[in-house]
Amino acid sequence: MCGICGIVGHQPASPIAFEALRRLEYRGYDSAGIATLTASGDIERRRAAGKLDNLEHVLKEHPLPGTTGIGHTRWATHGAPTENNAHPHEAGRVAIVHNGIIENFAELKKELEAKGRVFRTETDSETVAHLVDDYLGQGLEPRDAAFAAIKRLEGAYAIAMIFKDHEGLLIGARHGAPLAVGYGNGEMFLGSDSIALAPMARKMTYLEDGDWCELTPGHVRIFDMTGAEVSRPVQDLTFMAGQVGKDGYRHYMEKELHEHPVAIGQTLKRITDPVSKRIALPEMPFDPAQVPRITITACGSAYYAGMVGRYWLESLARIPVEIDVASEMRYREPPQPDKGVALLISQSGETADTLGVLRSLKKAGQSIVSVLNVEHSTMGRESDLVLGMDAGPEISVASTKAFTAQLSVLAALAIDFARARGTMDQAREERLTASLLDLPSRAAEVFTRTKDIQAMAAIVAQARDVLYLGRGICTPIAFEGALKLKEISYIHAEAYAAGELKHGPISLIDQTVPVVAIAPSTILFDKTLSNLQEAKARGGRILAFTDAEGAKRLKDVAEQVVIMPDVDAFVAPILYTIPVQMLAYEVALLKGTDVDQPRNLAKSVTVE
Repeated sequence: MCGICGIVGHQPASPIAFEALRRLEYRGYDSAGIATLTASGDIERRRAAGKLDNLEHVLKEHPLPGTTGIGHTRWATHGAPTENNAHPHEAGRVAIVHNGIIENFAELKKELEAKGRVFRTETDSETVAHLVDDYLGQGLEPRDAAFAAIKRLEGAYAIAMIFKDHEGLLIGARHGAPLAVGYGNGEMFLGSDSIALAPMARKMTYLEDGDWCELTPGHVRIFDMTGAEVSRPVQDLTFMAGQVGKDGYRHYMEKELHEHPVAIGQTLKRITDPVSKRIALPEMPFDPAQVPRITITACGSAYYAGMVGRYWLESLARIPVEIDVASEMRYREPPQPDKGVALLISQSGETADTLGVLRSLKKAGQSIVSVLNVEHSTMGRESDLVLGMDAGPEISVASTKAFTAQLSVLAALAIDFARARGTMDQAREERLTASLLDLPSRAAEVFTRTKDIQAMAAIVAQARDVLYLGRGICTPIAFEGALKLKEISYIHAEAYAAGELKHGPISLIDQTVPVVAIAPSTILFDKTLSNLQEAKARGGRILAFTDAEGAKRLKDVAEQVVIMPDVDAFVAPILYTIPVQMLAYEVALLKGTDVDQPRNLAKSVTVE
């Protein structure tokens, strides 16, 4: 979750590191710091609790010299988010930054304290600095000391290190948490991801699990955990450098909401044949007709995308589907069928719990298919097949366009499986595919309803509690709407399948509790209408997303209605995602919360 950067070259490191940290803000953080090597070979640090503006103020008052440096944005795990606990951590002749959790830090700390070492923070990360310095004290050179320390670490980590009196040397290592090497013009960089590296590097290499590296100006050597030197693929970065600005929007989230049509369109362009207008996915490493069951797993919004995917795969391809959140499935150890397929969904491809499930399902003999926005991520490299989205970089912590891109891939996958299994005739396939290909233009129409969504937001913003309801395949979209509202406005929201309302949640409803319904007229509308009438009878304020036909029938029930474009029921979940996310955004604006960086949250969850 934390952000890491490192620089070794010929330019002042501190300004470059600070700008890299700015680009890593989206990952979520509560303190930040930078350390550099001065001309005399000493390590100097500047740290601050809170946002990067606080660190910027410190740097203006006390600039950091030097051309070798490391930077860090911390998302607190061990110890409060204070300046003292902020990275970089220094011990003797080394300073380090760390993303992840060192699971055996208590054991290592006890050993080091027995040698007389004094710890000054509450973090697990400080242990790494002391361990490296201990090996330096035994006469090892920096590279050997770093390697000796890394071999003793248990848990997840991405680490960058600089060393006193070793100008032009930067050591990095990763296990479980992502870390990439950037290639500049006579300079080298480390970063948590490509977004951090894009403005300053021309090319980059993702380190693989167990890799560690030695960076000097213009050169990198990469080693595995046996100490053997290895080579890793180098990727071009020039395409990304201009993709991460706000382009005049107030927030990244606002920009990314408006990129839904493009994200859907570009994703569909990748997976459809432009001539035949048919779904054209990559060749499967298995026969879809012979798959006995699909297991879907993911976290957060990606899990809700998987829930929609289950509806599609079961109804269209007539294949049994099991789904569970990754943090539970990785420890539940359910039995897996022979020749089964595991479908994993992640924006970053680095989500720790989902990656853990991937490995356990692979051991259980399942074919691994991953739906990813970052195809060269760890999950991408460890999958049998990657179904890539084309959502582009997503900076705001709350996922938006990546969600509809995921749904677009899953819809195409369901059609592809149905064709292979013979459960869909050609006429229906053509109709459903046409509805998918028409979706980007229908998605663009949603933004003409902004004023109606703002009127709805004015009601929701006054509430302490909100209920979201859906039926059938739109139920997961109710979950997504409630999650977005919680994430960025801090209003308590819960989502239910509308038929469950009278099995408990209806007791919560009164005139202070808005009820937000995702209710296209084509999906179990009569059932949903009955549930909404029950809520209205208890004083609930009904707010509905529906189409023109549904609006007519909700005239005497709903206080506010947002009328959506008419679309096939097949693609309604994708389209109706957009306004529920827009509602959360508009409510957050009225509440004055930090839209792009909501409290306590991180974009890429790389620890359990």
